[in-house]
Amino acid sequence: MPCDAGTATSQGTGEGVLAGALPPGLRDELIAFRRDLHMHPELGNREFRTTAAVKARLQRAGLSPRTLSTGTGLFCDVGREPGVPARPMLALRADLDALPIPDTKTVPYRSTVPRMAHACGHDVHTTAVLGAGLVLADLAEQGLLPQPVRLIFQPAEEVLPGGALDAIECGALDGVGKIIAVHCDPKVEVGRIGLRVGPITSACDRLEVTLGGPGGHTARPHFTTDLVTAAARIAIDVPAVLARRVDARSGLSLTWGRMETGHAPNVIPQHAELSGTVRCLDLHAWRDAPDLVHAAIDEVATLHRAKSEINYVRGVPPVVNDAEVVGLLRRAMAARRGAASVEDTEQSLGGEDFSWYLEHVPGAMARLGVRPVGDTTRRDLHCGDFDVDEGSITAGVELFTAAALLDGQPV
Repeated sequence: MPCDAGTATSQGTGEGVLAGALPPGLRDELIAFRRDLHMHPELGNREFRTTAAVKARLQRAGLSPRTLSTGTGLFCDVGREPGVPARPMLALRADLDALPIPDTKTVPYRSTVPRMAHACGHDVHTTAVLGAGLVLADLAEQGLLPQPVRLIFQPAEEVLPGGALDAIECGALDGVGKIIAVHCDPKVEVGRIGLRVGPITSACDRLEVTLGGPGGHTARPHFTTDLVTAAARIAIDVPAVLARRVDARSGLSLTWGRMETGHAPNVIPQHAELSGTVRCLDLHAWRDAPDLVHAAIDEVATLHRAKSEINYVRGVPPVVNDAEVVGLLRRAMAARRGAASVEDTEQSLGGEDFSWYLEHVPGAMARLGVRPVGDTTRRDLHCGDFDVDEGSITAGVELFTAAALLDGQPV
């Protein structure tokens, strides 16, 4: 059943009092929902259980979610009446997938799936959008939702080039005028958000390099191609070459995550592999990056007489926040928790496929604070010990619902 949200209020300052705050009963339910997701993480494009759980809860609230044709992920409209014209909707986006890393925490809701964990906060994103949808559904029943809102729960954010493209292809943006999202940030205190106009994330591509040579005896490297040295020089020299071929302000960065070669100490191998990521702060430099990387690798490989094969996988462009939508998020958070709950944030080198939505409609992503008040422990995303202060779920719901209520109102 929908929650009794219409009579709840928030005590924000500067924007007056808004209906739609999160009732205690639903708050407890959402914490339990998030913990269930955390215990049962699923990788990208395999989020069947997660999709089913979200769909079932939306249906219990009287809503009609539509599963993507890819089999995982869904979207759902709140407050939309068939045949009634409406202005373009505000969309709230969440991502469903987890990461292939072990959960190293010792909490009751630790992952039950070996070598998988919600170490990026997608369980929080999903729960916050779900909670906002339930609150908004109740407001819509009472006639208190000014315009329909779309909920988007996409698969495979962690799988380049990202499940956002599948969601868009399946019609998730049809009828949408703007889109908002949050991303957990362990550097920001719970109850606060970080905002930035313009680029807030970076472009991210994947790079795979295969090297080949005739192989030989380590006693006679001059008779063959010393492939281990070639791989090592590519690992060291290519990032240095790139640093001198692009504007330093573009933030183009190649970082290797894997290098494999050889099986015996006295045998020069015939095969070597390197893989890593290319990240870039600037959209124009990102467009030039594949040619620059290919040229740098070929030059270093040729110098060491190694044959190179390069697989450059395009990932995602930067998330570029629209100024007007950032203003909406700022007003929404201030309405719930006061102007001091909003802080400026910097552009990160992390990639996010939310950027694909922004190729079609204006939007913005906020950094959602998940660090417990007073906690000085340094935790980071994509680490096995990552966890959140679950008060961030309430803050996320409040932000989303306030944005839905304030969207289109005079500033």
